[in-house]
Amino acid sequence: MSSADVSWRSKGACCGLDAEIFYPDNDDHADFAKSVCEECEVRIACLNYALDNREQQGVWGGATARERRRLLRIRRRTA
Repeated sequence: MSSADVSWRSKGACCGLDAEIFYPDNDDHADFAKSVCEECEVRIACLNYALDNREQQGVWGGATARERRRLLRIRRRTA
């Protein structure tokens, strides 16, 4: 699935929820958003989209911006 393909979004556990939930003031307030992602069938697609597109804010695929930056560093080291 390419990063341009976002058909997975309609299957997200976040559909219909207030988007503000996924953009907390800081990582300490991301627990509820991350709990929604835990049960999501498209979590991996969402996370990969955020990583591929370098999303700078919000919780995507159960990962905060800080966690995604760490994942990107790991990706670069192992590439």
